Amino acid sequence: MTNYPLTWPAGWPRKTDAQRTDARFNRKDRRTVKYSNGDSMSYSIAKALTVSDGVNRVLDELARLGARPGSTVISTNVVTRLDGLPRSGQREPADPGAAVYWQDRAGAPRVMAIDQYRAVADNLAAIAATLEALRAIERHGGAQILERAFTGFTALPSPGAARGWREVIGVPAGEQDLVAVRAAFRRRAQAAHPDRPGGSHDDMAALTAAMRQAEEELS
Repeated sequence: MTNYPLTWPAGWPRKTDAQRTDARFNRKDRRTVKYSNGDSMSYSIAKALTVSDGVNRVLDELARLGARPGSTVISTNVVTRLDGLPRSGQREPADPGAAVYWQDRAGAPRVMAIDQYRAVADNLAAIAATLEALRAIERHGGAQILERAFTGFTALPSPGAARGWREVIGVPAGEQDLVAVRAAFRRRAQAAHPDRPGGSHDDMAALTAAMRQAEEELS
């Protein structure tokens, strides 16, 4: 799995562009106005979430859940900072999905992925909100229920599991636009190329084969 580009969990369904919606997540900025007579008034302003806001929400919820330190990988199509976390202030990628991988207290691998919304920040916030809801189950004594809920949030299948070309290239399940597929291919090729850190001949070969399949199907 990689922080960038997005590594979507095998077997998890994808949303198409038409199925995605705008989210209502936001952050509140507290403002205080002081008057000349010594009085003051405070109020809140709702602002759109940044990618950094979404990342921080995810990390906070995982810490509360007891995720093992150093085990978290936040995977998106947003170019990362030096610390591996998504960098704010970039153009919204064509695929706004987000996936979070971590290990729980016992070391069991977990993954959660959401691409319901049109912005990466909102999908990260949705993951954080889902983690918060699951944490509430644990807080109210439902440890066994929580464990059952997490049975779907397990590690990726073995590397030998078959993957379709859309998953390899990193486009939604219903993508039919060859131009968009080629653009996604170029983005992934930059990271998969054996001359780049983390790239390999095997990854590049798999990506090239997937692009060949895409062209045969969509041309």
